[in-house]
Amino acid sequence: MERLKGIVLIISGAMLWGATGPMMEWILLNSEMTVSFMLTVRLLLAGTFLLIMLKIQGKRIMLPWRQKVWARQLLLFGIFGMLGVQYTFAASINTSNAVIATLFQFLAPIFIIVFVTASQKTWPPVAQVLGMIVTLAGLLLLLTNGSFSGFALSKIAVLWGIALGFAFSFYTLYPVRLMQEWGVLLAIGWGMIIGGGTLFVTNPLTVVTHMNYLADWTIAGMLLFVTIVGTVAFILFMSSMKYISPVETSILSSFEPLTAMVISVIWFGQVLGMWQFAGAIIMLIGVTWLSIAGSKAKA
Repeated sequence: MERLKGIVLIISGAMLWGATGPMMEWILLNSEMTVSFMLTVRLLLAGTFLLIMLKIQGKRIMLPWRQKVWARQLLLFGIFGMLGVQYTFAASINTSNAVIATLFQFLAPIFIIVFVTASQKTWPPVAQVLGMIVTLAGLLLLLTNGSFSGFALSKIAVLWGIALGFAFSFYTLYPVRLMQEWGVLLAIGWGMIIGGGTLFVTNPLTVVTHMNYLADWTIAGMLLFVTIVGTVAFILFMSSMKYISPVETSILSSFEPLTAMVISVIWFGQVLGMWQFAGAIIMLIGVTWLSIAGSKAKA
């Protein structure tokens, strides 16, 4: 029964997170709002909500700041982890589309394997190498749509996509000790506040000049909806890990790009090219392979 609960949680979380991509794409297409302003509002709202919720539950939310080692880790996670993932994801959507951006996230396992094997000064197992090759082959088809005369995406879109994969790998690896010590929600809440605060401090004029977009109730409503859906998605995703294995979590996360794809087709009429669609499927197979190979290697 608990395993079923975990499966329901991860599928629900993945589908909700997949839905946030097209929502952000709609905001960027239907307004002159910048990525920086959209994320400043989203991160500060979501982070404040999480910390208030924890405070109401009696959590001592200021404790991590009393020790330099944890304060430093919170700052690094907030800036390079939380903000890194959120900004590269939104920028990838802005330069390509929600489906492509969501698929680029699946490069993260490759970066993680490279980092771990390099730090341990060893070679990855053959099964993981094969999984990486399959994933990269799928990415090549996604980028070229089967025509090797050039990319089907702009160079800036490719760069943001690769940056997203790298940022997602850092986001996955770095905060493990932080979350074990202080809990997932507290680390995420402060990470969002730090990330949103960093954007505000570095772009104060943009924040002031873009406030007028919030006067449009459709834009403001969609931004609020994205914030709520994204926050709930993450809570569901993290909660699922209590009941199912990381392999199952990784495999069932494939509902994320599939949801983004279905919504984008219905909402925007966006359809991947035949070879791009094949590449997306091959990438998901490669990531699943990497997850299973990684699980067997640990065993």
